[in-house]
Amino acid sequence: MGSLSGRRIVLGVTGSIAAYKSALVVRELVKAGAQVRVVMTPGAKEFITPLTLGTLSGQAVHSALTEDRDSGTWTDHVELGLWGDVVLVAPATAHTLSGMVEGRGDSLLLTVLLSAKCPVVVAPAMDRDMFTHAATTDNLETLRQRGVHIIEPDTGELASGLSGKGRMAEPDRIRQELTEWFRSQAPLMGYRALITSGPTREPIDAVRFIGNRSSGRQGAAIALELARRGMLVDYISGPSSIPTDHPGIRRVDVETALDMKAAAEAAMAHALPDAVIGTAAVADVRPATTISGKAAKTDLPDAISMVPNPDILAGINAVVSPECFKVGFALAHGNGQEAALRKLEAKNCDMIVLNSITDKGAGFEHTTNRVDFVYGPDRIDSFELKTKEAVAEDLANEVQRQLLLRAPLKQSGR
Repeated sequence: MGSLSGRRIVLGVTGSIAAYKSALVVRELVKAGAQVRVVMTPGAKEFITPLTLGTLSGQAVHSALTEDRDSGTWTDHVELGLWGDVVLVAPATAHTLSGMVEGRGDSLLLTVLLSAKCPVVVAPAMDRDMFTHAATTDNLETLRQRGVHIIEPDTGELASGLSGKGRMAEPDRIRQELTEWFRSQAPLMGYRALITSGPTREPIDAVRFIGNRSSGRQGAAIALELARRGMLVDYISGPSSIPTDHPGIRRVDVETALDMKAAAEAAMAHALPDAVIGTAAVADVRPATTISGKAAKTDLPDAISMVPNPDILAGINAVVSPECFKVGFALAHGNGQEAALRKLEAKNCDMIVLNSITDKGAGFEHTTNRVDFVYGPDRIDSFELKTKEAVAEDLANEVQRQLLLRAPLKQSGR
């Protein structure tokens, strides 16, 4: 069940007798390690109380667009729609399915569904004849074509006394099917990556620093691509304005190399990664002393004494497990393959991503890059100039291949 660990699930509960099972759905998901936020339709509160679902989820339950009419407090349906890795509607009534197809916004849940950027899964629940009605079957087919995943209802005794297909899937099956669905959508679910990215700034005084031109764009693209594939990513970034908005990314912003080292150690103390990707352009040295405040131009020293910064990537690679796939980056002037091979050994990496500042359109301050994947003297895979997002896809493909070879049990959830 660990493959749901850390996943954010918005649970929509609608006005069906099966709503009583939503309490068990919440319990199953929370036990599997997911975070659950519940959105109820007004009809759902006729069958189960918000207090029950809030107690089990440990989160506030929302049911109305306006939480307090007198104060003007409203529920941010957009934030709810953006928060989740998935919106699960269980139970999903015929009325709600119809509203989803029509794009109605006459309930908080439907507005959340309209705002959601994440996938949607529904577990229908209704009487036999309602489920087999042409309107319902057409609506379900329309939703399938739009990419909504349907957890088929069970066959058995229904609230009307009839027997047939229409009763909501049991909570444990919903959890199991949601887990399998996540795996199919996210082949790297269950794996964790540690990525360092961007530049570091080593202060001379309160306003001046030693740094470099790295934007962090390549590291951000890699983090987003791996998160889309299901990885939980500890992303440690030097100063960078490139966004990494994804629920699977835990971002820590730092300034100096020592800050980055401390953040990496803190992340590994929480959980060791399955992949390490060192894209950060860490300053090799830092001023031995920092001037307090802003120094006047006339007070600046003629020379600045420097001390070496720690080798962050080598330090990380020294403590991770043997199965961890370790990737470093090297920026060279010219060919650079000999430098990449030296770095491969010195930093205990499995692969070095080499790029050169002499390649037009590659390296710092570009939206494109041209790289070589250096595994050793006998294997160097070269790629043409691509967007940094496309480079991230190439690297993610290799990370995925390596991890499924090295630690396949994580994908199976064991």
